[in-house]
Amino acid sequence: MNDRTFSTLEFDKILSQLKEHAVSDKTKRLINPEMVSNDIGTVRQMIDEVDDASTILRYRNVEMTGISDVKEHVNRAVIGSMLAISDFNDIKNLLFRKQSLNKLFEEFIEDEVALDAIGHYIFGLPDIHHLYKKIVSTVDDGAVLDHASENLLRIRKKINSEEGKIREKMNDLIRGNQQRKLSDGIITMRNNRYVVPVKIEYRSEFNGIVHDMSQSGQTVYMEPMAVVQMTNRIQGLRDDEALEIERILYELSARTAEVSEELTMIDDHLHHLDMVFAKAKYGTAIGATKPEISEARKVYLPAAFHPMIDPQEVVKNDITIDEGSLAVIITGPNTGGKTVILKTIGLAQLMAQSGIPVPARDGSILPIFKKIYSDIGDEQSIEQSLSTFSSHLTNTKVIIDNADDETLVLLDEVGAGTDPEEGAALAIGIIEDLLSKQSTLIATTHYPQIKSFSYTREDVINASVEFDVNTLSPTYRLLMGIPGRSNAFEISNKLGLSPSIINRAKALVKSDSKDVNDMITALESHTTNARKYEEETEEALQEAERLQRELQNNHEQYQEYKEKLHKEARNEANRIIKQSEIKAEEIIDELNKMKESGAKNIEEHEIIERRKGLRDSYYQESLKQQIENEKVETFNPGDNVDVLSYGQKGEILSIEKDEAIVQMGILKMNIPLKELKKRKKEKISRPVSRRTGKTAVKSSLDLRGQRYEEALIKLDQYLDQVLLSSYSQVEIIHGKGTGALQKGVQQHLKQHPKVKSYRMGLPNEGGFGVTIVEMK
Repeated sequence: MNDRTFSTLEFDKILSQLKEHAVSDKTKRLINPEMVSNDIGTVRQMIDEVDDASTILRYRNVEMTGISDVKEHVNRAVIGSMLAISDFNDIKNLLFRKQSLNKLFEEFIEDEVALDAIGHYIFGLPDIHHLYKKIVSTVDDGAVLDHASENLLRIRKKINSEEGKIREKMNDLIRGNQQRKLSDGIITMRNNRYVVPVKIEYRSEFNGIVHDMSQSGQTVYMEPMAVVQMTNRIQGLRDDEALEIERILYELSARTAEVSEELTMIDDHLHHLDMVFAKAKYGTAIGATKPEISEARKVYLPAAFHPMIDPQEVVKNDITIDEGSLAVIITGPNTGGKTVILKTIGLAQLMAQSGIPVPARDGSILPIFKKIYSDIGDEQSIEQSLSTFSSHLTNTKVIIDNADDETLVLLDEVGAGTDPEEGAALAIGIIEDLLSKQSTLIATTHYPQIKSFSYTREDVINASVEFDVNTLSPTYRLLMGIPGRSNAFEISNKLGLSPSIINRAKALVKSDSKDVNDMITALESHTTNARKYEEETEEALQEAERLQRELQNNHEQYQEYKEKLHKEARNEANRIIKQSEIKAEEIIDELNKMKESGAKNIEEHEIIERRKGLRDSYYQESLKQQIENEKVETFNPGDNVDVLSYGQKGEILSIEKDEAIVQMGILKMNIPLKELKKRKKEKISRPVSRRTGKTAVKSSLDLRGQRYEEALIKLDQYLDQVLLSSYSQVEIIHGKGTGALQKGVQQHLKQHPKVKSYRMGLPNEGGFGVTIVEMK
């Protein structure tokens, strides 16, 4: 790649537009042709980073203001220099932007938006918030704050007090018998001294010191002797203030030097993010997309367009170069768009290798070229006395000498500017030489001989720009696989040239040329029809996708509404039952009082059963299922059973008629016998006593309010402690929230070697906010 390639493809204009989206001057300086990389790993990394930034921008505008290069400030602090207030404000703004980006990235992670490519640029930064707080409490935009130190506050209070006394004294003087001697009743400053404007004729009568004179010479500014000593005291205090400010700034500079490495790292990362978001914002502005970088030499740019042309006018074209093809030869009329297509391909390649989204529809594929050369435009070198032909040939020689199998060559009107027959032969020779070097070539031409040459090689594709004979104007559409045909006879006829002349000319054209033109005409017709059908199919597909999205939205709204109705019904039912339970409690309290007072025939278990009956009437949709034992079994107290309706294990405590009181974990419930299934009595193995630390391990771990990474670390540590305890089952409390923490916890449990199984908590255990873990 050379400067000529960048200028002829107008890549410098793309970079100028990109700079408008960067914030820092340092970032803008880094936006230059050196951004272009030919390392496939580097290019893929840049593209993935910009894709992450584009994802964020789709949901939220990202503000990058405040990013500036602070390395110079940090280096001066390291060698012991005192930083200025503006330097500290630059550092403060950089640290503030780091905090805001950290908060933004965390929100996206909590919403389960992956930021794998750029997340580490923020999450990997050191925490030096203490320096930010110190700067904020010490300086504002232009001065050191009063409360930066107790001594500074004391000095400034004294200055304010002395200045108050001076103003009071001066006001007395202005309002007294000296007023007639003054040209104006104002107090002003000259040379940091308080003065009043005195008429020149009263200069000798006014007791004071002259510090200045007006331009007219009619007024002198004099400091009254009554305030000279007070002003002198203020000057002394000002000197003390300056010394204290200097001490404070030196101290703050020293603190900055202590975290110089951390600040340098933050500076590097935030400037990198400034570059990444600038590329993403530029890509969004022009409607560009993320390309796929292929190791194979394949180019696919669907609906590609030149980013410098007005979006309302630009024509988008599908550009395809298969893996087995080395060259594309584009033919067509002048001003038909051939050069624009060349530049579009070259720019897309340079932008992709710079990590910039490419001007094409989603799904574009590009390889990596280590060299990109172009010869585009009508250039004459007056200094070297070269014609257009000589200038192009000189540039083409440089390209041929440097081209290899990792080179993309873009040639506009190859071989033009000389005798048509010789030019065509020379063009074929240039093309053959580049093909022998396995270079990828895209060339435009007018020569019909090159069309025929392209048909003789399987690694060369013919293409053309479409021309509308009816309107005598180009459509700027690219037709891949179809060479351009001559439209001279049709145009001549449209312009009214004599039919006899046209017929004579047709007779002079060789029959094989006529056959080729007829074939090209048929191909153009088929291609036009195919494009029409493709557009109709695309419209139908978009309509189908729109309907699918609409149906999906309606279905989601229906599900939400249904759940809302269910929830409202359950809440209403529970409210009614709760009211009944309160009334029942009142009755039971009365019964208890009657019993205490000696009433007969009131059994304790009857009171308990009535209370429990009311509580069990609460709606628990997710707990009980209608499952019964197919076999008739005999049960006894102490039997281990499966409670089929609840999917739980339990032990029968007692049996009364058709029901049993079953112990399920910490719950005791009345269960119909037909919902129980006898299970073999498990052997009770006594746990081996293990030594534990002073702090007992709890049977639950509360992770609510923890950051994602910290929560997983605590979970891992807790499971290690559980292994040393006698617990076979523990509960992890993660809350509901967005579900990200729950998902992370269960994913970690799934991979843990000592976890036998896990499940969501039942409603009485905490529901979806709790995960119950069974250890091996």
